[in-house]
Amino acid sequence: MKIVVLAKQVPDTRNVGKNAMKEDGTVNRAALPAIFNPEDLNALEQALRLKDKHAGSTVQLLTMGPGRAADIIREGLFRGADGGVLLTDRKFAGADTLATSYALSRALQKLQPDLIIAGRQAIDGDTAQVGPQVAEKLNFPQVTYAEEIVGYNGKEIVIKRRLEHGVETVSSTLPLVVTVHGSAAPCRPRHAKCLMKYKHSRTATEQQENPSPYYNESLRITEWGVADVGGEEQQFGLSGSPTKVKKIENIVFAAKEAKRLTAADKDVEELVIELIGNHTIG
Repeated sequence: MKIVVLAKQVPDTRNVGKNAMKEDGTVNRAALPAIFNPEDLNALEQALRLKDKHAGSTVQLLTMGPGRAADIIREGLFRGADGGVLLTDRKFAGADTLATSYALSRALQKLQPDLIIAGRQAIDGDTAQVGPQVAEKLNFPQVTYAEEIVGYNGKEIVIKRRLEHGVETVSSTLPLVVTVHGSAAPCRPRHAKCLMKYKHSRTATEQQENPSPYYNESLRITEWGVADVGGEEQQFGLSGSPTKVKKIENIVFAAKEAKRLTAADKDVEELVIELIGNHTIG
């Protein structure tokens, strides 16, 4: 089985500051620490479990971003992935979910995977749109809110979904797009042997800008630009993005008043009555 995991390097939204947004309404990623999107790590774990169970399966990561996003692919290699592709081009910059899914779908048409797995949503947007949009553009069936890929018998893949009021088990044929819920199993840690093998992996651009004597072609991370994936240029980046961010701001919750309660039954009873009265509970 050929598996591609859609992964994203996202700004750490726990550290949003005053310079987090540019004047054109796009995120100033240089001003924020970059991390591996959490639910994409859940997706990677599901892909690696399938690889462990089915001999001959491969796992590749596909990400879009600036040159530093190659760190995401390296992180996947450290955990057991086989390779990855970085979509990087100034023409991709400023993409919303529509333009992002278009670029990813063009790359996936070249990769021809059997199974595409992605996190449900990215923490810098919380839209949960990219996975489903990719499926629509490729005309693939999709399963969302996946919590566990239960099994694969060579014909059908069985998936457990986490829904609001319970779980649902579904099956589908391949090719398929699966988006993984944050309640899925966390990703395994880095493997020491993989870390030693791939710590010098890099893109051709990285090697050119900062040469490593330990680099060889087997450690090369593939880079693709607009010319490599093809398609209509006006559908990439800002020109293909109808969504515009108006502003970003920090919200600080401050308590108006505080109460100190004892464990006495009377205090607890009075608190419950108060909470029911102001409709916090009940």
